[in-house]
Amino acid sequence: YRNGKKKAKELICAQAALAGLRYLFVLERGLIMGTGIESSSHIYGLFQHTCVAYELILADGSHVRCTPEENSDLFYAVPWSYGTLGFLVAAEIKMIPAKNYVKLHFEPVRGLKAFCKKFAEESGKKENHFVEGLVYSLDEAVIMTGVLTNEAHPGKINRIGNYYKPWFFKHVENYLKTNTTGIEYIPARHYYHRHTRSIFWELQDIIPFGNNPIFRYLFGWMVPPKISLLKLTQGEGIRKLYEQHHVVQDMMIPMKSLEQCIETFHSDINVYPLWLCPFILPNNPGMIHPKGNEAELYVDVGAYGEPRTKHFEAMASTRQLEKFVRNVHGFQMLYADCYMTREEFWEMFDGSLYHKLRKQLQCNHAFPEVYDKICKAARH
Repeated sequence: YRNGKKKAKELICAQAALAGLRYLFVLERGLIMGTGIESSSHIYGLFQHTCVAYELILADGSHVRCTPEENSDLFYAVPWSYGTLGFLVAAEIKMIPAKNYVKLHFEPVRGLKAFCKKFAEESGKKENHFVEGLVYSLDEAVIMTGVLTNEAHPGKINRIGNYYKPWFFKHVENYLKTNTTGIEYIPARHYYHRHTRSIFWELQDIIPFGNNPIFRYLFGWMVPPKISLLKLTQGEGIRKLYEQHHVVQDMMIPMKSLEQCIETFHSDINVYPLWLCPFILPNNPGMIHPKGNEAELYVDVGAYGEPRTKHFEAMASTRQLEKFVRNVHGFQMLYADCYMTREEFWEMFDGSLYHKLRKQLQCNHAFPEVYDKICKAARH
Protein backbone atom coordinates (compact mmCIF):
# COMPACT_ATOMS: atom_id res chain seq x y z
CA TYR A 1 0.00 0.00 0.00
CA ARG A 2 3.01 2.33 0.35
CA ASN A 3 3.07 2.78 -3.42
CA GLY A 4 -0.55 3.82 -3.65
CA LYS A 5 -3.80 2.27 -4.84
CA LYS A 6 -2.47 1.21 -8.24
CA LYS A 7 0.28 -0.88 -6.64
CA ALA A 8 -2.21 -2.34 -4.16
CA LYS A 9 -4.54 -3.29 -7.01
CA GLU A 10 -1.65 -4.95 -8.87
CA LEU A 11 -0.72 -6.86 -5.72
CA ILE A 12 -4.30 -8.04 -5.20
CA CYS A 13 -4.52 -9.15 -8.83
CA ALA A 14 -1.21 -11.01 -8.52
CA GLN A 15 -2.38 -12.74 -5.33
CA ALA A 16 -5.65 -13.69 -7.02
CA ALA A 17 -3.75 -15.09 -10.00
CA LEU A 18 -1.49 -17.13 -7.70
CA ALA A 19 -4.52 -18.40 -5.79
CA GLY A 20 -6.06 -19.43 -9.10
CA LEU A 21 -2.86 -21.22 -10.11
CA ARG A 22 -2.73 -22.99 -6.74
CA TYR A 23 -6.35 -24.11 -7.17
CA LEU A 24 -5.60 -25.25 -10.73
CA PHE A 25 -2.62 -27.26 -9.58
CA VAL A 26 -4.56 -28.91 -6.73
CA LEU A 27 -7.11 -29.86 -9.37
CA GLU A 28 -4.33 -31.11 -11.66
CA ARG A 29 -2.85 -33.26 -8.89
CA GLY A 30 -6.21 -35.00 -8.48
CA LEU A 31 -6.52 -35.51 -12.21
CA ILE A 32 -3.00 -37.01 -12.42
CA MET A 33 -2.57 -38.91 -9.15
CA GLY A 34 -6.19 -39.99 -9.49
CA THR A 35 -7.73 -39.68 -12.91
CA GLY A 36 -9.73 -37.30 -15.07
CA ILE A 37 -12.01 -37.73 -18.06
CA GLU A 38 -14.06 -35.50 -20.36
CA SER A 39 -16.21 -35.94 -23.44
CA SER A 40 -13.13 -35.28 -25.61
CA SER A 41 -11.28 -38.26 -24.12
CA HIS A 42 -12.18 -40.53 -27.07
CA ILE A 43 -9.54 -38.46 -28.91
CA TYR A 44 -7.06 -37.45 -26.21
CA GLY A 45 -7.42 -40.19 -23.60
CA LEU A 46 -7.58 -39.58 -19.86
CA PHE A 47 -6.02 -36.47 -18.31
CA GLN A 48 -2.80 -38.42 -17.64
CA HIS A 49 -2.43 -39.01 -21.38
CA THR A 50 -2.26 -35.25 -22.03
CA CYS A 51 0.73 -34.88 -19.66
CA VAL A 52 4.30 -34.76 -20.97
CA ALA A 53 6.29 -34.34 -17.72
CA TYR A 54 5.97 -34.50 -13.94
CA GLU A 55 8.16 -33.23 -11.13
CA LEU A 56 8.01 -34.98 -7.77
CA ILE A 57 9.52 -34.85 -4.30
CA LEU A 58 10.40 -38.43 -3.38
CA ALA A 59 10.45 -40.23 -0.02
CA ASP A 60 14.10 -39.30 0.57
CA GLY A 61 13.39 -35.60 -0.08
CA SER A 62 15.02 -35.51 -3.50
CA HIS A 63 13.48 -33.71 -6.46
CA VAL A 64 13.07 -35.60 -9.74
CA ARG A 65 11.66 -34.83 -13.18
CA CYS A 66 10.19 -37.62 -15.27
CA THR A 67 9.02 -37.86 -18.89
CA PRO A 68 8.39 -40.77 -21.29
CA GLU A 69 12.15 -40.64 -22.06
CA GLU A 70 13.62 -39.57 -18.69
CA ASN A 71 12.82 -41.67 -15.61
CA SER A 72 10.11 -43.27 -17.73
CA ASP A 73 9.16 -45.94 -15.18
CA LEU A 74 8.21 -43.25 -12.67
CA PHE A 75 6.40 -41.23 -15.35
CA TYR A 76 4.08 -44.14 -16.15
CA ALA A 77 3.67 -45.21 -12.51
CA VAL A 78 2.51 -41.80 -11.19
CA PRO A 79 -1.10 -41.83 -12.55
CA TRP A 80 -3.55 -43.59 -10.19
CA SER A 81 -0.87 -43.74 -7.45
CA TYR A 82 -2.73 -41.25 -5.21
CA GLY A 83 0.41 -39.65 -3.81
CA THR A 84 1.94 -42.94 -2.65
CA LEU A 85 5.12 -42.64 -4.76
CA GLY A 86 5.93 -39.00 -3.98
CA PHE A 87 4.56 -35.47 -3.83
CA LEU A 88 3.67 -34.05 -7.24
CA VAL A 89 4.92 -30.45 -7.42
CA ALA A 90 4.73 -29.65 -11.14
CA ALA A 91 3.25 -31.00 -14.34
CA GLU A 92 3.51 -30.11 -18.03
CA ILE A 93 0.43 -30.72 -20.13
CA LYS A 94 -0.54 -30.45 -23.78
CA MET A 95 -3.07 -27.78 -24.68
CA ILE A 96 -5.11 -26.80 -27.73
CA PRO A 97 -6.65 -23.41 -28.59
CA ALA A 98 -10.16 -22.86 -27.25
CA LYS A 99 -13.08 -21.72 -29.41
CA ASN A 100 -16.18 -19.78 -28.53
CA TYR A 101 -18.89 -22.40 -28.90
CA VAL A 102 -19.62 -26.11 -28.97
CA LYS A 103 -22.03 -27.04 -31.74
CA LEU A 104 -23.90 -29.84 -30.01
CA HIS A 105 -26.10 -32.41 -31.75
CA PHE A 106 -28.70 -34.30 -29.68
CA GLU A 107 -30.04 -37.65 -30.86
CA PRO A 108 -32.45 -39.83 -28.87
CA VAL A 109 -32.01 -43.59 -29.39
CA ARG A 110 -34.32 -46.38 -28.26
CA GLY A 111 -33.30 -49.98 -27.77
CA LEU A 112 -30.19 -51.02 -25.85
CA LYS A 113 -28.46 -52.75 -28.76
CA ALA A 114 -29.16 -49.85 -31.13
CA PHE A 115 -27.90 -47.32 -28.61
CA CYS A 116 -24.67 -49.21 -27.80
CA LYS A 117 -23.93 -49.67 -31.51
CA LYS A 118 -24.56 -46.01 -32.32
CA PHE A 119 -22.59 -44.78 -29.31
CA ALA A 120 -19.56 -46.90 -30.27
CA GLU A 121 -19.73 -45.60 -33.85
CA GLU A 122 -19.83 -41.95 -32.78
CA SER A 123 -17.05 -42.52 -30.23
CA GLY A 124 -14.80 -43.83 -32.99
CA LYS A 125 -15.14 -40.67 -35.10
CA LYS A 126 -12.30 -38.20 -34.58
CA GLU A 127 -14.35 -35.48 -36.32
CA ASN A 128 -16.55 -35.47 -33.20
CA HIS A 129 -14.65 -33.27 -30.75
CA PHE A 130 -17.02 -34.35 -27.97
CA VAL A 131 -19.10 -37.50 -27.41
CA GLU A 132 -21.35 -38.15 -24.43
CA GLY A 133 -24.35 -40.33 -23.64
CA LEU A 134 -27.09 -40.08 -21.02
CA VAL A 135 -29.03 -43.30 -20.41
CA TYR A 136 -32.49 -42.70 -18.90
CA SER A 137 -33.72 -46.30 -18.78
CA LEU A 138 -32.64 -49.74 -19.96
CA ASP A 139 -33.73 -48.93 -23.51
CA GLU A 140 -33.80 -45.10 -23.71
CA ALA A 141 -30.84 -42.80 -24.14
CA VAL A 142 -29.62 -39.60 -25.79
CA ILE A 143 -26.30 -39.38 -27.63
CA MET A 144 -24.61 -35.98 -27.85
CA THR A 145 -21.83 -35.19 -30.30
CA GLY A 146 -20.17 -31.79 -30.55
CA VAL A 147 -17.56 -29.77 -32.41
CA LEU A 148 -15.73 -26.61 -31.37
CA THR A 149 -16.54 -23.55 -33.47
CA ASN A 150 -16.16 -19.78 -33.39
CA GLU A 151 -19.36 -19.19 -35.35
CA ALA A 152 -22.89 -19.74 -34.07
CA HIS A 153 -26.41 -19.51 -35.49
CA PRO A 154 -27.88 -16.60 -33.46
CA GLY A 155 -31.23 -18.30 -32.97
CA LYS A 156 -29.71 -21.53 -31.67
CA ILE A 157 -27.38 -20.25 -28.96
CA ASN A 158 -28.24 -21.86 -25.61
CA ARG A 159 -26.46 -20.49 -22.54
CA ILE A 160 -27.22 -23.55 -20.45
CA GLY A 161 -25.07 -22.33 -17.54
CA ASN A 162 -27.37 -19.39 -16.70
CA TYR A 163 -28.89 -19.89 -13.26
CA TYR A 164 -32.50 -19.79 -14.50
CA LYS A 165 -31.99 -22.43 -17.20
CA PRO A 166 -33.25 -26.02 -16.74
CA TRP A 167 -30.68 -28.44 -15.42
CA PHE A 168 -28.75 -29.87 -18.35
CA PHE A 169 -29.78 -33.50 -17.91
CA LYS A 170 -33.43 -32.43 -17.78
CA HIS A 171 -32.96 -30.32 -20.90
CA VAL A 172 -31.43 -33.32 -22.69
CA GLU A 173 -34.32 -35.53 -21.55
CA ASN A 174 -36.74 -33.30 -23.45
CA TYR A 175 -35.23 -34.56 -26.72
CA LEU A 176 -36.08 -38.08 -25.58
CA LYS A 177 -39.63 -37.18 -24.52
CA THR A 178 -40.37 -35.39 -27.79
CA ASN A 179 -38.38 -37.96 -29.82
CA THR A 180 -36.66 -35.20 -31.79
CA THR A 181 -33.08 -34.46 -32.76
CA GLY A 182 -31.62 -31.00 -32.41
CA ILE A 183 -28.58 -28.75 -32.74
CA GLU A 184 -27.59 -26.05 -30.26
CA TYR A 185 -24.62 -23.72 -29.97
CA ILE A 186 -23.43 -23.72 -26.37
CA PRO A 187 -20.77 -21.25 -25.15
CA ALA A 188 -17.63 -23.29 -24.44
CA ARG A 189 -17.44 -22.41 -20.75
CA HIS A 190 -21.12 -23.32 -20.30
CA TYR A 191 -20.53 -26.63 -22.06
CA TYR A 192 -17.61 -27.63 -19.85
CA HIS A 193 -19.75 -26.82 -16.79
CA ARG A 194 -22.93 -28.38 -18.18
CA HIS A 195 -23.30 -30.73 -15.20
CA THR A 196 -21.99 -28.34 -12.54
CA ARG A 197 -25.21 -26.60 -11.45
CA SER A 198 -27.06 -29.84 -10.80
CA ILE A 199 -23.94 -31.81 -9.71
CA PHE A 200 -24.82 -34.09 -12.62
CA TRP A 201 -28.23 -35.13 -11.20
CA GLU A 202 -27.31 -35.46 -7.54
CA LEU A 203 -28.96 -32.16 -6.64
CA GLN A 204 -32.43 -33.57 -7.32
CA ASP A 205 -31.96 -35.79 -4.25
CA ILE A 206 -30.75 -32.85 -2.15
CA ILE A 207 -33.25 -30.25 -3.45
CA PRO A 208 -36.14 -32.21 -5.05
CA PHE A 209 -37.82 -28.99 -6.25
CA GLY A 210 -34.56 -27.47 -7.48
CA ASN A 211 -35.46 -27.69 -11.17
CA ASN A 212 -38.83 -26.01 -10.68
CA PRO A 213 -38.89 -22.84 -12.87
CA ILE A 214 -39.96 -20.65 -9.95
CA PHE A 215 -37.15 -21.96 -7.73
CA ARG A 216 -34.60 -21.54 -10.51
CA TYR A 217 -35.72 -17.98 -11.21
CA LEU A 218 -35.71 -16.89 -7.53
CA PHE A 219 -32.98 -19.04 -5.99
CA GLY A 220 -31.11 -20.68 -8.87
CA TRP A 221 -28.17 -18.34 -8.32
CA MET A 222 -27.56 -20.09 -4.97
CA VAL A 223 -26.82 -23.53 -6.41
CA PRO A 224 -24.90 -25.70 -6.49
CA PRO A 225 -24.03 -25.82 -2.79
CA LYS A 226 -20.40 -26.59 -2.09
CA ILE A 227 -19.79 -30.28 -1.45
CA SER A 228 -17.50 -29.32 1.46
CA LEU A 229 -20.43 -27.42 3.06
CA LEU A 230 -22.76 -30.37 2.62
CA LYS A 231 -20.22 -32.67 4.27
CA LEU A 232 -19.59 -30.21 7.09
CA THR A 233 -23.31 -29.98 7.95
CA GLN A 234 -23.91 -33.73 7.57
CA GLY A 235 -24.28 -35.66 10.81
CA GLU A 236 -22.85 -39.15 11.29
CA GLY A 237 -26.31 -40.74 11.09
CA ILE A 238 -27.09 -38.99 7.83
CA ARG A 239 -23.67 -39.90 6.44
CA LYS A 240 -24.20 -43.60 7.18
CA LEU A 241 -27.73 -43.50 5.77
CA TYR A 242 -26.43 -41.81 2.62
CA GLU A 243 -23.63 -44.36 2.34
CA GLN A 244 -26.04 -47.29 2.59
CA HIS A 245 -28.76 -45.93 0.29
CA HIS A 246 -26.83 -44.00 -2.32
CA VAL A 247 -24.45 -44.88 -5.15
CA VAL A 248 -21.62 -42.78 -6.56
CA GLN A 249 -19.50 -44.93 -8.86
CA ASP A 250 -17.57 -44.61 -12.11
CA MET A 251 -16.64 -47.88 -13.78
CA MET A 252 -14.38 -47.84 -16.84
CA ILE A 253 -15.02 -50.77 -19.14
CA PRO A 254 -14.14 -51.74 -22.74
CA MET A 255 -16.63 -50.33 -25.23
CA LYS A 256 -17.36 -53.87 -26.46
CA SER A 257 -18.78 -54.69 -22.99
CA LEU A 258 -21.09 -51.67 -22.78
CA GLU A 259 -24.36 -53.51 -23.42
CA GLN A 260 -23.55 -56.14 -20.82
CA CYS A 261 -22.44 -53.42 -18.39
CA ILE A 262 -25.70 -51.45 -18.63
CA GLU A 263 -27.70 -54.65 -18.09
CA THR A 264 -25.56 -55.45 -15.02
CA PHE A 265 -25.99 -51.94 -13.59
CA HIS A 266 -29.74 -52.23 -14.20
CA SER A 267 -30.09 -55.53 -12.33
CA ASP A 268 -27.68 -54.72 -9.48
CA ILE A 269 -28.45 -51.08 -8.65
CA ASN A 270 -31.03 -49.69 -11.14
CA VAL A 271 -29.78 -46.10 -10.99
CA TYR A 272 -30.67 -43.64 -13.78
CA PRO A 273 -29.55 -41.56 -15.55
CA LEU A 274 -26.23 -43.22 -16.31
CA TRP A 275 -23.41 -41.04 -17.63
CA LEU A 276 -21.42 -42.48 -20.53
CA CYS A 277 -18.10 -40.94 -21.54
CA PRO A 278 -15.85 -42.72 -24.07
CA PHE A 279 -12.05 -42.63 -23.92
CA ILE A 280 -9.14 -44.15 -25.75
CA LEU A 281 -6.83 -46.19 -23.54
CA PRO A 282 -3.26 -46.52 -24.90
CA ASN A 283 -1.16 -49.59 -24.17
CA ASN A 284 1.24 -47.74 -21.86
CA PRO A 285 2.91 -49.22 -18.78
CA GLY A 286 1.29 -48.44 -15.45
CA MET A 287 -1.71 -49.40 -13.37
CA ILE A 288 -4.24 -49.34 -16.19
CA HIS A 289 -3.90 -50.46 -19.80
CA PRO A 290 -5.87 -52.61 -22.27
CA LYS A 291 -5.64 -56.38 -22.14
CA GLY A 292 -4.12 -56.59 -25.64
CA ASN A 293 -1.12 -54.90 -27.20
CA GLU A 294 -3.08 -52.12 -28.95
CA ALA A 295 -4.92 -49.02 -27.76
CA GLU A 296 -8.57 -49.77 -27.08
CA LEU A 297 -11.76 -47.72 -26.86
CA TYR A 298 -13.20 -47.75 -23.34
CA VAL A 299 -16.20 -46.02 -21.78
CA ASP A 300 -16.72 -44.59 -18.31
CA VAL A 301 -20.13 -45.60 -16.93
CA GLY A 302 -21.10 -43.22 -14.12
CA ALA A 303 -23.90 -44.10 -11.71
CA TYR A 304 -24.91 -41.39 -9.25
CA GLY A 305 -28.10 -41.58 -7.21
CA GLU A 306 -30.49 -43.68 -5.16
CA PRO A 307 -30.67 -47.37 -6.17
CA ARG A 308 -34.14 -48.63 -7.04
CA THR A 309 -33.48 -52.34 -6.62
CA LYS A 310 -35.16 -53.93 -3.60
CA HIS A 311 -32.14 -56.10 -2.88
CA PHE A 312 -29.58 -53.24 -2.80
CA GLU A 313 -26.98 -53.45 -0.05
CA ALA A 314 -24.03 -51.08 -0.34
CA MET A 315 -21.14 -53.49 0.17
CA ALA A 316 -22.64 -56.58 -1.49
CA SER A 317 -24.03 -54.69 -4.50
CA THR A 318 -20.81 -52.73 -5.06
CA ARG A 319 -18.78 -55.93 -4.84
CA GLN A 320 -21.03 -57.41 -7.52
CA LEU A 321 -20.25 -54.48 -9.81
CA GLU A 322 -16.55 -54.65 -9.00
CA LYS A 323 -16.49 -58.36 -9.88
CA PHE A 324 -18.15 -57.68 -13.23
CA VAL A 325 -15.67 -54.90 -14.00
CA ARG A 326 -12.70 -57.14 -13.17
CA ASN A 327 -14.09 -59.89 -15.39
CA VAL A 328 -14.26 -57.61 -18.44
CA HIS A 329 -10.81 -56.10 -17.73
CA GLY A 330 -12.20 -52.78 -16.59
CA PHE A 331 -11.23 -50.36 -13.82
CA GLN A 332 -13.00 -48.63 -10.96
CA MET A 333 -12.35 -44.94 -10.34
CA LEU A 334 -10.80 -44.86 -6.88
CA TYR A 335 -12.46 -41.70 -5.56
CA ALA A 336 -15.54 -43.90 -4.97
CA ASP A 337 -16.26 -46.49 -2.29
CA CYS A 338 -14.18 -49.59 -3.01
CA TYR A 339 -14.88 -52.89 -1.25
CA MET A 340 -12.39 -55.16 -3.00
CA THR A 341 -9.91 -57.28 -1.07
CA ARG A 342 -6.23 -56.58 -1.65
CA GLU A 343 -5.99 -59.59 -3.98
CA GLU A 344 -9.05 -58.48 -5.97
CA PHE A 345 -7.70 -54.93 -6.19
CA TRP A 346 -4.39 -56.04 -7.71
CA GLU A 347 -6.29 -58.36 -10.03
CA MET A 348 -8.10 -55.30 -11.41
CA PHE A 349 -5.01 -53.07 -11.56
CA ASP A 350 -1.54 -53.90 -12.84
CA GLY A 351 0.73 -53.36 -9.85
CA SER A 352 3.98 -54.68 -11.37
CA LEU A 353 5.54 -51.30 -12.18
CA TYR A 354 4.00 -49.62 -9.12
CA HIS A 355 5.42 -52.14 -6.64
CA LYS A 356 8.79 -52.09 -8.37
CA LEU A 357 8.97 -48.29 -7.92
CA ARG A 358 7.70 -48.48 -4.33
CA LYS A 359 10.61 -50.76 -3.44
CA GLN A 360 13.18 -48.89 -5.52
CA LEU A 361 12.24 -45.48 -4.07
CA GLN A 362 11.88 -46.80 -0.52
CA CYS A 363 8.30 -45.57 -0.19
CA ASN A 364 7.17 -48.06 2.45
CA HIS A 365 8.28 -45.93 5.42
CA ALA A 366 6.98 -42.65 3.95
CA PHE A 367 3.75 -43.38 2.07
CA PRO A 368 0.99 -45.99 2.42
CA GLU A 369 0.23 -48.38 -0.41
CA VAL A 370 -2.53 -47.08 -2.66
CA TYR A 371 -4.87 -49.91 -1.61
CA ASP A 372 -4.50 -48.98 2.07
CA LYS A 373 -5.17 -45.35 1.25
CA ILE A 374 -8.39 -45.69 -0.74
CA CYS A 375 -10.09 -49.03 -0.01
CA LYS A 376 -12.80 -49.34 2.63
CA ALA A 377 -11.91 -53.02 3.00
CA ALA A 378 -8.45 -52.00 4.19
CA ARG A 379 -9.92 -49.98 7.06
CA HIS A 380 -12.19 -52.68 8.48
